[in-house]
Amino acid sequence: MDQNAIEIGRLLRSGIAGFVVGARVSEQDFPRFGALVRAPLGDDLNIYGLIYDMHVDDDGLVRQLVTADVVDAEVIEDNRINRNAPMEMSVLAVGYRDGDQIYHLLPPRPPLSLDVIHMCGSDELIEFTDAGRFGYFRHILRATDAPIGEILAAHIQAAANAHESAGNHEWRDAATQELIALLRDDYPTLMSVLSALGDSIIN
Repeated sequence: MDQNAIEIGRLLRSGIAGFVVGARVSEQDFPRFGALVRAPLGDDLNIYGLIYDMHVDDDGLVRQLVTADVVDAEVIEDNRINRNAPMEMSVLAVGYRDGDQIYHLLPPRPPLSLDVIHMCGSDELIEFTDAGRFGYFRHILRATDAPIGEILAAHIQAAANAHESAGNHEWRDAATQELIALLRDDYPTLMSVLSALGDSIIN
């Protein structure tokens, strides 16, 4: 586990199946949609999740500014740096770590409010995706409020790039074949996932 992982924000609210992270909108090292993140559970436990939504809520000042004919760049920058409303990232739980062992299961308990959330680097992404046999895919496929095809495409693209950089060029094909097997009885979802995967490879 990367002890120098980048802090991306603090936990706002959580449950067993996922959690929401708040972060300043001016952060430079911001994770992407589909990125793997890690939250502490204490006692050498950590929960892993994939970012499936990001949004910034409006506030009274923003509502006033958007109706102005001209907004100075200094005002926009000041609003982004000093505003109280954070960017919120919704995270889908996909597994957890207990000591040196990674499980593609839901965590034994949710993380606590204001815990620091870290973005996983390439080595940790490889370690997580190499554990087991793609068991965490079932958490993504049963998500009801997440864009399943897009989150899988974003995750597989990032994980495949990490694996290929480490010399493993078979991971992407293995992940795709596993998804085909899991979705063989759900043709519409399979086509959505394969279409998103195809677009991610082209781009």
